[in-house]
Amino acid sequence: MSRIETSSPGQDALSDRERAVAEKFAAGLTYREIAEALFIAPSTVRTHLASIYDKLGVRNKLALAAHINGAASASMDRLPPLPGTPPVLAIFPIECLNSEERWRRFADGLSSDITIDLARYADLPVIAFHTMKSLGSKPADFAADGKALGATYIMSGQLRADERRVRLSIELADASTGVSLWSERYNRQVEDVFTLQDNLTESVINVIAGSYGALATVGRNAIRRKPPASLRAYDCYLLGVEQQDTFSRAGTAEAIRLFSRALEHDPTLVRAWTALAYAYSIEGANGFSNDPQGSIENWRAAVENAILLDPMDSAACNCLGDLRGCFGDIAGADRAYRRAFECGSNHADTLTLLAGSRALVAGDPSEALPLIERAMRLNPLAPPWYFGMLGRILFTAGRHKEAIAALRRSTLDSPNVLLFLALAHSAVGEAGDADRIAVRLKAEFPDFSVERFITNYPVTNPDAVHAIRQAARLARRD
Repeated sequence: MSRIETSSPGQDALSDRERAVAEKFAAGLTYREIAEALFIAPSTVRTHLASIYDKLGVRNKLALAAHINGAASASMDRLPPLPGTPPVLAIFPIECLNSEERWRRFADGLSSDITIDLARYADLPVIAFHTMKSLGSKPADFAADGKALGATYIMSGQLRADERRVRLSIELADASTGVSLWSERYNRQVEDVFTLQDNLTESVINVIAGSYGALATVGRNAIRRKPPASLRAYDCYLLGVEQQDTFSRAGTAEAIRLFSRALEHDPTLVRAWTALAYAYSIEGANGFSNDPQGSIENWRAAVENAILLDPMDSAACNCLGDLRGCFGDIAGADRAYRRAFECGSNHADTLTLLAGSRALVAGDPSEALPLIERAMRLNPLAPPWYFGMLGRILFTAGRHKEAIAALRRSTLDSPNVLLFLALAHSAVGEAGDADRIAVRLKAEFPDFSVERFITNYPVTNPDAVHAIRQAARLARRD
């Protein structure tokens, strides 16, 4: 028995041709594809759909698709978001402006890949691609469909291609108003089609997702207009990430408070557990706590919760590797880093964290620089903490002048950034600069030291330990 025959009685009013159009539409075919399958004009498909809408009492394409598939049409009106739930992202299939079938398939594959990767990395729910595929890629109904889906943000795009180049335009908009929040255009040479698809997917997700990506920036700007008492789990998480990325004493304490509040609202928010774990690791390594062992135990509890909820979360895997390094389990740390790379090889934030861990904790330090260089290419909006990681990697590699330049672009309220900056200046004979930073470190962070950082970061990679201690000895002689 066909799907159309098992759905609601209102469909009895449809003609045979209207049933055929409605069924193919529910299967995800576009107007053009339906027209080709039924040997009618696309304009005739539109006419049939208008009649179908009227007979079934539905108001948009999403409601029709749900009706044909047996869902209650009443549920398709947009429901207000539940308290504490994060925003929702709807990614409409990329519209292909070329007539060739190969480029239409390419646009669909690209849409699917972006949807899947953003669902992994964007810290908020993303509506499944097969649902969005049933709605088509024409902009006329984006706002209505976005509202029907309960989406907070809608993303759409257009693809043009010839034998030499592909141009992709992507736009992020507010689903409630249709106002554009962010847009970007990508131009790429046509080479291997699958490589091109991967390249475009990576470019889009790392500008959209990530700690300072378009979604996080838009979200934080909206959150700041809310009264504090109305903040939800995801709101607290986003504000916590911003505070954490200062790597300062006050910022870290506020991040821990905000992540803890987020988890009170939603104990299943994996990224909040992971971020809380990193906040406790920052607290311990930088001497922000009078109880470094307590910070490490809190770190352990938070990262274990994150892994329990999602063993494939790349940032959580990397954080677990750092924790294992703290307990001397270098082989276990290496295994966790390998899992982090497997799960997050296209995500710039993960690659940056992993690069720092490879340089200082476990693995081959020579792997670190290619990882962070790839992260910088993937995310041209790199936040300051990327440069802190780059600086310590360059320092460990003996490239002290380059390390100084990178560290100066990082957060200079962080004691570990100041430490590496002082050591790098000392290594190149700039004793005056090194002394000024050392005085600041002693005044502002009296509980922080080279040995405490090595123990609690942890720094267990022999080459890194040697480079740091050698530079520290040189600084003391100066």
